Amino acid sequence: MNFFHSQESLTTIEWVLRAVFAYFFLILVAKAMGQRSIAQLRVIDFAIALIIGNIIAHPLSDEHLGLKGSLTTTVVLVVLYIGSVYSILRFPRVRKLITPAPITLVKDGEIIVKGLNKARISIDILLEELREEKVEDVKKVALALWEADGKLSVFLDPKYQPITPSTYNLATEPFDLPKTIIKEGKIKLHELHQLNKDEGWLINTLRSQYQTEVGNVLLATIDRKNKLNLFLYQ
Repeated sequence: MNFFHSQESLTTIEWVLRAVFAYFFLILVAKAMGQRSIAQLRVIDFAIALIIGNIIAHPLSDEHLGLKGSLTTTVVLVVLYIGSVYSILRFPRVRKLITPAPITLVKDGEIIVKGLNKARISIDILLEELREEKVEDVKKVALALWEADGKLSVFLDPKYQPITPSTYNLATEPFDLPKTIIKEGKIKLHELHQLNKDEGWLINTLRSQYQTEVGNVLLATIDRKNKLNLFLYQ
């Protein structure tokens, strides 16, 4: 067990053992910390990012440290990471161990206290997450799930869901993403050419309709109906 102790040098096998031990130890630490502490990252992603960042940083900043140990450890960790990802995809039991199932925090407008305790978040955090989803009243929530990556998935009760054209089978026009033709005072010629328009048309339109010049425009977009939206420098 020499790889546990500080030494002048380690053998390649000892470096490998040290990397394997650190990898699984950090996964356990990440799981013990709870999902809130690693929001936006899966457990194994958190572990690999944390370890590799530190491994590479030390030999680059300390002239007394060689690269052999860091490179060996990094290769081992990458292999372990790829193996873990493969195991998650292939084996349900491993997937359940590393990527926990969503935790129910709200069901039919009622807060599930056991879920809050399991996710290790407080009422204040739950309310904050709901506000970020534009939900001001817990009673409107049919189901709220705390996902493995630290995100809250919210499903409103059908009677509180916004009305859309599909609710009444109304016909709608196809989605149209306006093209940016001016950004920060500079014309995007490529976009103009795609619209079969030129620089002269744009300059004349700005002068005649908006009494301004290209240099005064922060952002200008145009849609398929040739509607020009202008945002000027203030």
